[in-house]
Amino acid sequence: MSDSLPAGSATDSATTVTSLRSQYPPELLGVPLEGLRLTWQVASSDPGARQLGYELRWTGDATGETGTIPGGDSIAVPAPGGPLAAGGVRRYAVRIATPSGWTEWSDDLEIEGALDLGDFTAVPIGADTPLAGPSPLLRTTFDLPSLPVRARLRVTSLGLHEIRLNGQKVGDEHLAPGWTAYQDRVVVTTWDVSELVGEGRNAIGAALADGWYRGRLGWTDRASHYGPDLALLAQLDVELADGSSVRIVSDAGWRTSTGAVTMSSIYDGTDLDLRLDPAGWDTADFDDSSWQPVREVEVDRAVLEPRITTGVKTIAEFEMTAEDRGDHVFLDAGQNIAGWVRLVVDGKAGDTVTIRHAEVLEPDGRIHTRSLRSARASDVYVLAEDGRIALEPVFTFHGFRYADVVGASVVSATAVAISSTTEVRGSFQSSDDSLNRLHSNVAWSWRDNSVSVPTDCPQRDERLGWTGDAQAFAATANTLFDVESFWLSWLRDLELDQGEDGSVAAVVPNIVSDTDFHADGVPERIMGKAGWADAATIVPWSVYESFGSTEVLSRQLQSMRRWVDYLSGRAGLGGLLPTEFQFGDWLDPDAPGAEPWKAKVSSDFVANAFYAHSARLLARAEHLVGDPANAERYGRLAHEVGAATWAKWGDHAIDTQTGCAIAIEFRIAPDEDRDAIARSLADQVRAENGRISTGFLGTPLVLHALANTGHVEEAYLMLLRHDAPSWLYQVDMGATTVWERWDALRPDGSIHPGDMDTEEGGHMLSFNHYAYGAVVDWMYRRVAGLAPVPEHPGYRVVLVAPRPATGVRSAQASIDTRLGRLAIDWRLSADDRFEARLTVPFGSTAWLDLPVTDASTVTVDGSEDAPRELGHGEHTIVVTAPAVAQAG
Repeated sequence: MSDSLPAGSATDSATTVTSLRSQYPPELLGVPLEGLRLTWQVASSDPGARQLGYELRWTGDATGETGTIPGGDSIAVPAPGGPLAAGGVRRYAVRIATPSGWTEWSDDLEIEGALDLGDFTAVPIGADTPLAGPSPLLRTTFDLPSLPVRARLRVTSLGLHEIRLNGQKVGDEHLAPGWTAYQDRVVVTTWDVSELVGEGRNAIGAALADGWYRGRLGWTDRASHYGPDLALLAQLDVELADGSSVRIVSDAGWRTSTGAVTMSSIYDGTDLDLRLDPAGWDTADFDDSSWQPVREVEVDRAVLEPRITTGVKTIAEFEMTAEDRGDHVFLDAGQNIAGWVRLVVDGKAGDTVTIRHAEVLEPDGRIHTRSLRSARASDVYVLAEDGRIALEPVFTFHGFRYADVVGASVVSATAVAISSTTEVRGSFQSSDDSLNRLHSNVAWSWRDNSVSVPTDCPQRDERLGWTGDAQAFAATANTLFDVESFWLSWLRDLELDQGEDGSVAAVVPNIVSDTDFHADGVPERIMGKAGWADAATIVPWSVYESFGSTEVLSRQLQSMRRWVDYLSGRAGLGGLLPTEFQFGDWLDPDAPGAEPWKAKVSSDFVANAFYAHSARLLARAEHLVGDPANAERYGRLAHEVGAATWAKWGDHAIDTQTGCAIAIEFRIAPDEDRDAIARSLADQVRAENGRISTGFLGTPLVLHALANTGHVEEAYLMLLRHDAPSWLYQVDMGATTVWERWDALRPDGSIHPGDMDTEEGGHMLSFNHYAYGAVVDWMYRRVAGLAPVPEHPGYRVVLVAPRPATGVRSAQASIDTRLGRLAIDWRLSADDRFEARLTVPFGSTAWLDLPVTDASTVTVDGSEDAPRELGHGEHTIVVTAPAVAQAG
């Protein structure tokens, strides 16, 4: 078929551009002015259609057309037209050329640029309120002389804020502006508030709270990590019907007081005395003459920048069952979440209502709170009047399934789940109900732990962005959810928190000091730890592989270089890293309970293997977006470090599941040794009947290592095991999220002691920790059979490699790729034929790696002359005498 571009007058009526988007969430206003990229999806009823070229046009703050641009790519194409105008609106449309002609133009994509920070004249204002004290309320009024036609509110704060216009909350987000590396980055959000303002007198107000900026964070009970003062910066720009404009900014003319919120804390909850609520304080008619003047707060305006990702939103609500137990009312949401309870109670004025939250129950049926450590995790309300009232906290969240309430009669209770992950990308269903529940548990653990940043847990006095957990789970998060912009934002903070020497923090944003973590009673520096700090290379590469844009590599290239150069600078004789404390294969199930870093596999082997892996990923990134000479240099470094690592520790590593998995997946071992290592790994799995023997670093790799070397049955033996330690043991024990420890609940229903119950470590037991859930990515790639090909990222090429098993006779999965919906639905028929329906999006190619034996015949779309590659469209596949793993 000819690749010649069609004449401009030729049309392709069978093909349509169905969507056009940028790299930012579609609802986000005020995006960065430079670096915009465009992605489009296409549908066609013509199986031979393909994109030969495209044209882009734009109107608004600038006008133009590209003319015809040859090429087939439609992911993250640099937007033409130059930088966006500050505060301006630009509309893009695209059409593509196929062998049959040109499509119609797409619907317009409207993009609104951020305000130039030089034009952001809001004065930072606050009030003299103590740490963990009442939330300050700030307000002012203003007049609009004629009907408003367009209004934009730009706002941010030091500490959390909730901003209101004329009695209504602005936006649908919680815990704004989110948690970033505040010392270097505070994000500004733009809201369309055209419907919230009117002609005449108006009021704008805000409540502030300590949040992550000033509240206590970490297990050492320190507060004010970023500064002592709360501050609001707000600017309202209104365009009026008469052509004039009005600007209202936070300044010294605002007034302040306090209200119902007498205390709020991320860890401890919120106290509200409703008797203190100044009713109508956020409306124009309110009399604030008794309020005090605000005070101006010094803020380094250089740290302000536009937001690039979604805020924290409500993603689900669960009606809770209620049981009156005499001294309290017991509540059950049926699902472990991050969020809070919305209560409706009957009570009397002056009554105190307290609600406590917990993830699991003690054997006697009461809520288990010991694992919360010092986090109070309770909301307290003092009622202002008799009768029925709805209660809901602000400026906090809890990790919980269960709660108990004292102080009033409960009419109803709703568990409100919140997350920054709002767009589901992947779906999975199989013939094994336990796997389906596992998939749900893993998805919920990520949602619950992506409240502004990727945290380890949502319930105790920690909730930190541990980089090891993030890199272990990144590929799975990318499969399950549209989190590209989430990672871009977090990786920005990772780079900002890097040490001057290039070392990467163990938590991002980093509030942990070198004296906070103790091992064997000795404080240990936790910057630059293997498998944690390597998030600097692993997460960007995972985002690139899954979403297909080089933007993340371009943004993070300098950070990646600094990390690998730091490792290179620490390497000693032989090019290997010195022996030092490492987290290692954290929480290896055979490690001492109080010393989870003491895994079976050598931490020296792990550290140097990750060093080699990071160097190899950096070499690939340099090849794509950097310096070819650097690509060669870092590639050579990766090979040398890997070879030296294997020569020194290979004999030891091959005796552990994690050692084998790392050697195979990171290509540490020579190619000629891979088969022997794979046999060793498979033998270990068989000998232990599928028992998991890996921790945080080995678990994401072990099933891939088995399947990629032909040991699918052993991989299934691990996946489908129900005895502890295993993934499905947690399911059988009633888990609705993933646990931190494999046996957090014992078979007899008792709760793991947590073991690190020491002055240095504290009780360490979470029932909502996503790291071990990384297995779900393997379920998509090998059970369902859908995987991106790294050399063709973003599912431009899809490896279709389903592997049925006696215990898994069917699977359905879909992934909303940047090109469109990719889906498979396969089953083993009654006569043991493998039958599949495959949906390939326009712009993608499917490479078939089907479960065949020597006796198989393969039919694709009714033809026995089966191709190895398939283009876009709906396909049927039949394999007789298929390979079926004998497992389950």
